[in-house]
Amino acid sequence: MTDIIEKPRHSETSNNSYATRPNDVSALGVVDFADCDQCSRYPNRWSKIREHISAPAAEFMGAFVLCLLGCGGNCQANLSANKSISASPAGDAVTSNLSWALGLSLGVWLSMNHSGGHLNPAVTIAFTTVRGFPWRKVPIYILAQLLGALCGAGVVYATYFHAIDIAEGGSNIRTIAVSGGFFGTYAADYLTSVSAFFAEFIGSAMLITGIFMATDKKNGPAPPGVVPVAIFLTLLGISSALGMDTGAALNPARDLGPRILTAMVGYGSAVFTFRNQYWLWCPILGPIFGMMVAAFFYDAMLYRGAESITNKPTEEAERYHLHSCARRNKTSWGCRNSLMIE
Repeated sequence: MTDIIEKPRHSETSNNSYATRPNDVSALGVVDFADCDQCSRYPNRWSKIREHISAPAAEFMGAFVLCLLGCGGNCQANLSANKSISASPAGDAVTSNLSWALGLSLGVWLSMNHSGGHLNPAVTIAFTTVRGFPWRKVPIYILAQLLGALCGAGVVYATYFHAIDIAEGGSNIRTIAVSGGFFGTYAADYLTSVSAFFAEFIGSAMLITGIFMATDKKNGPAPPGVVPVAIFLTLLGISSALGMDTGAALNPARDLGPRILTAMVGYGSAVFTFRNQYWLWCPILGPIFGMMVAAFFYDAMLYRGAESITNKPTEEAERYHLHSCARRNKTSWGCRNSLMIE
């Protein structure tokens, strides 16, 4: 690139260090280290710090976007239906579902190259138990996802604070029945506890199946950039077909973060005591178990990637492979590497 300063010849400098002419000092700010194989990985101190925090930061930002658009879509669709707030509706169930699907796809798009784009503790746990994602990263990922969801819901609450006051009948009134469901998820009155758990279980199983399907390199393979689109369609389909019973949380952080926010701003302990700790066994345990079961089923039946526990080679397979490689005049090191990537 023309912006990169050329290294001076030895005849142009009195020592072995690289130097620039006085009038080239200002050009140091435009050196593109990304296009220079011999340049430092860290052009400044902050870039070195960012190397260690970019993954949790990406999870935080992705979960923030998810709940900003999702909870915002819920508020706009429901609050605009109140004649005291808006003369005409500015949304409905369709726009609410679209908001959640767009929030997830944009959040994944934002974070996938930095953290893998989990945005969901159940997804993180599924990848850890089935695909070998490091357990040591799980706590920081879940914390980042939870804080991102809480902050995204907080911004939405601040945006719609006055409209919620009108809907509730006062600034000191906050109830689950009127506006609590704009943030956390709550089962319909007609639903039994078992049915509520099953609704979250099956919806979450479908979501992780869609994620595995879109990221399976041997399933297509998908063109670059299509993963967020596939996830958008998957979530839109789930929320449109299965979202009525429980609100389709499908994500412990997406529910718990906004739920904590509502407890902080006046809804009180009722958000946690609803239906005997509904918050724990339905929107948290339902997605976790649903995704773990579906992830194992997908890998056991369809997936052939070496990182899955279902495809870990046996000792007998390793010996046979190494013997075959040796007959083809390959080194044992090369054979062992080839075994792991096949």
